[in-house]
Amino acid sequence: MDEQTPKQKADLRRSTIASVVGSTIEWYDFSLFGTAAALVFGALFFPGEDPLTGVLLAFVINAIGVFVRPVGGVVFGTIGDRMGRRALLTITLVMMGIATTAIGLLPTYEQVGILAPILLLTLRVIQGLGAGAEYGGSVTLVAEHAPAKRRGFFTSLTMFGVAAGTMLGAGIFSLVTLLPEDQLMSWGWRIPFLISAVGVALGVWIRLKVSEPESFREIKESGRQVKQPIIQIARRQPRSLVVGACAMLAENGTSYLTKTFTITYVAVFLSMSKDIGLTGVLLASAVSLVTLPLFGLLGDRIGVSKLYIGSAAAVALFAFPFFWLLNTGATWGVWLALILMYGVFMRGMSATMGAYLSSLYGPRVRVTGVTTSKELASPIAGGLSPIVATALLGWADSYWPVALYLILMAVVSVIAVLVGGSKIPPEDMSTAEGDHDLDEPMTPVPTR
Repeated sequence: MDEQTPKQKADLRRSTIASVVGSTIEWYDFSLFGTAAALVFGALFFPGEDPLTGVLLAFVINAIGVFVRPVGGVVFGTIGDRMGRRALLTITLVMMGIATTAIGLLPTYEQVGILAPILLLTLRVIQGLGAGAEYGGSVTLVAEHAPAKRRGFFTSLTMFGVAAGTMLGAGIFSLVTLLPEDQLMSWGWRIPFLISAVGVALGVWIRLKVSEPESFREIKESGRQVKQPIIQIARRQPRSLVVGACAMLAENGTSYLTKTFTITYVAVFLSMSKDIGLTGVLLASAVSLVTLPLFGLLGDRIGVSKLYIGSAAAVALFAFPFFWLLNTGATWGVWLALILMYGVFMRGMSATMGAYLSSLYGPRVRVTGVTTSKELASPIAGGLSPIVATALLGWADSYWPVALYLILMAVVSVIAVLVGGSKIPPEDMSTAEGDHDLDEPMTPVPTR
């Protein structure tokens, strides 16, 4: 059913706003750490190491936050499937906000020694646990409120929030890098983290006003919540988990390589100014604010599977030209490379993955399913990719193995989506009728 009542339209509008605003805040928090790891955390928390090793250690802590995201996805995804989507999203937002603000108050290694990186690691773990369920909760909330024929567009707006948060983080960090080096390293780096407190208060206020989707209300009123969603999924829908996780490799890996590793590559390997890479990420994020909803509309028109495959293929084809542009050593080359890769080519995947993943699971396990599929890919493609790329760069003293690594992730994702097929259901996700008793796959839409 695609015709919505005025109340359904109002619920969709509120859930979309809550999703976009909350995702912006949470991914500002989460991506900010990666930027700081690339630029300042090595010197602040690992001062005894050479610059590249210090950055690598900072990336390790950054990666640990990504490694725990699957745990957060399972734990808080269960809350989303049992207590409600709104409760989940409020809890994760508060967790992320507290951890991010606390990072801005941390003492450095020079002040408290080894305790400093330990505290940094602890707060990164809290960030990772909260981030693990944010996307799945947000995209499920929107998907269940959205009409079937426009689900690609509305779920793409969740990634609009992710891109906006990344852009905001890169923009604010770009500003503080303009400070003299001593001021940046003493207090300037703290400002972006402390700003998070204001955004969290706004996000919580907005999310508390959102109504639960009708599908979840029906399930809760009838007492049909699944006690342990992840166990049910592992037993009855393991194929969905594997296909979903493998499909996410290219999107996750491309995102982390471009917005985290590339900043280090430009600043350390190419010896260019720190703000050039940051500004490039900022520009690419701004472009993606336009391309994401456009790709969402295109996905509704031609099919999300086709668009996802095409986007992953574009990333693979552009992997070597991406580094050729970076290696020009020119500001325009760096910016163009980031805009094309992060702002355009990968965004077909970003825009459609919410509609694709949410279609793989029934409403009783949907939050857990979406979060687990997405976050299983995070440690491999997200957390490890900057570390692997840095190690490959050090080994070969060249970019070519990093480009091949990116191509490999894209190929795996293409195969996964081809094997998984098109799963986008024609039925309305706003009711509990599409439950399929967990084990029956949703009826696919004919491939366009």
